Amino acid sequence: MADGHTITIEQGTQRVRVVRGEQVLAETDRPLLLKETGCPVRYYIPAEDVRLDLLTPSDTHTYCPFKGTASYWSLPGAADLVWAYPDPKPDVAQIKDHLCFYEVEVS
Repeated sequence: MADGHTITIEQGTQRVRVVRGEQVLAETDRPLLLKETGCPVRYYIPAEDVRLDLLTPSDTHTYCPFKGTASYWSLPGAADLVWAYPDPKPDVAQIKDHLCFYEVEVS
């Protein structure tokens, strides 16, 4: 990590849901909580708890020097709604096979 930049990952136990309109896109009680300097807490949801059948792969890819290259998925009317790091950097290897949404419900 760069000076002063940290990323920590914790196993969460809270219920996390992602709802768009009337459709539940993801629901889990085993999210990973990723805390990164200067960013809000992000909830990474195991792929098996995400309705991948409702998402369409996007052509969008972004690069993070700390996590690696992200791939994105979309819904009609909601471009790049979710992302994942298929081959994350070693320091954040735990997030492999997990997806992250911009907006989640936490209870």
